[in-house]
Amino acid sequence: METILNYINGRLTAPCNGLHLKVYNPALGKVYAEAPDSDEEDMQIAIDAAKKAFPIWSTMAIEKRHDYLMVIAKKITENLEDLALAESIDNGKPLALAKAVDIPRASSNFSFFANAITQFSSESHEMNGQAINYTLRKPLGVVGCISPWNLPLYLFTWKIAPALAAGNTVVAKPSEVTPMTAFLLSKICIEAGLPAGVLNIVHGQGDKTAAVLSTHPNIKAISFTGSTLVGGKIAAKAAPLFKKISLEMGGKNPNIIFADCDYEKMLATTVRSSFSNQGQICLCGSRILVEKSIYEKFKRDFVKRTKGLKVGNPLHEDTNVGAIVSKPHYEKIKRYIDLAQQEGGTILCGGNAVQPDGFEDGWYVEPTIIEGLNMNCRTNQEEIFGPVVTLMPFESDEEALDLANESTYGLATTIWTQNINRAHLLASKVEAGIIWVNTWLIRDLRTPFGGMKNSGVGREGGLEALRFFTEPKNICIDYSK
Repeated sequence: METILNYINGRLTAPCNGLHLKVYNPALGKVYAEAPDSDEEDMQIAIDAAKKAFPIWSTMAIEKRHDYLMVIAKKITENLEDLALAESIDNGKPLALAKAVDIPRASSNFSFFANAITQFSSESHEMNGQAINYTLRKPLGVVGCISPWNLPLYLFTWKIAPALAAGNTVVAKPSEVTPMTAFLLSKICIEAGLPAGVLNIVHGQGDKTAAVLSTHPNIKAISFTGSTLVGGKIAAKAAPLFKKISLEMGGKNPNIIFADCDYEKMLATTVRSSFSNQGQICLCGSRILVEKSIYEKFKRDFVKRTKGLKVGNPLHEDTNVGAIVSKPHYEKIKRYIDLAQQEGGTILCGGNAVQPDGFEDGWYVEPTIIEGLNMNCRTNQEEIFGPVVTLMPFESDEEALDLANESTYGLATTIWTQNINRAHLLASKVEAGIIWVNTWLIRDLRTPFGGMKNSGVGREGGLEALRFFTEPKNICIDYSK
């Protein structure tokens, strides 16, 4: 039983109240660690430490901040094997996925923003020989970063790195469901010599920790990734206090497949975009819309490929689908599968819990494909966030667009077509913040990331993140005679 600690003011500390939360290995359905059940007292100490560190960190030479972040990036890479194993055990995701995606991306987040801040520039505007205006972009102060359980270290560092690069100090709250790699990051920061108080990581339940960030007067901005429900609560508390907020929330993403697509590439990618990380990625294509002329062929081939996916021990190299992250989420997914059948859906594949040999107490669900539902039913409108997708045919570009946009979410869309005019036209009209054409999940860290409607407010990534974590200040100099 490993004991996870908070990272506050440069030191690993136990929670002030002495309380702890159970941390489960979802592959086994058993407790394997304990994490702090921190509260407002711990948060206050962390905020005070961050506030004290801000004057030194914010005025430090950019090159020196760059060097600290690069050391952290290097140490993440050096510890890739251990971090990937910890992520797989903590989250239930296949170890191969953690090695290939999660941990390399965490390192890239630090190195990218370490370099990006050295190239970050502002504007100047000359007024016909009368005056010149120039804009400074100053760090905000102490900022709060709240991340989810599906890509624990990947998304945790996605927020922390730009905040630190821009000169802010950070109080960060990882998910209490998957706290292990955030704890290991704490140790890396200590090894890297990061100055005390610059980054503080406080573990615990959201209503006792993250909620403090929404109302505390010394927290200047909040970057949040998680559910639309929780994002709404954060906005309701933080907005009246005029805090900057960036909310990256849910998705119910359409995957639009036209008959003229590169069929084999589309099919392989659609299996991946449906069930990667057990469907627990906000960018997964959970609503698959298929042109009617190829619908039956696609359905037959997609079901066959999906049945070939291996569900089981996340640590086995040949496992495609690992464990669901927690028992409550496992139960939620099963309820939605039952709901889909009540709403008239037909299960073409999956739909059952799985009990792999030796892992009978773990939380596993078969990759599930459902057809026969209308677009307005709950199964097609609410985010399930699991290995569950629905199929629906369409006959025209206009119908495909209507079905794609018939959602309260607007995070991502995938379009499969060889018709370049159609691709450009649909991409411009689909109500989503991220559009992939003939691909999925290619991410350039320089590009803005975020959604529309219930999928979020604001953008992360590249210069958008550095702009979010800074405040513009215009200075006008009159040099006329």
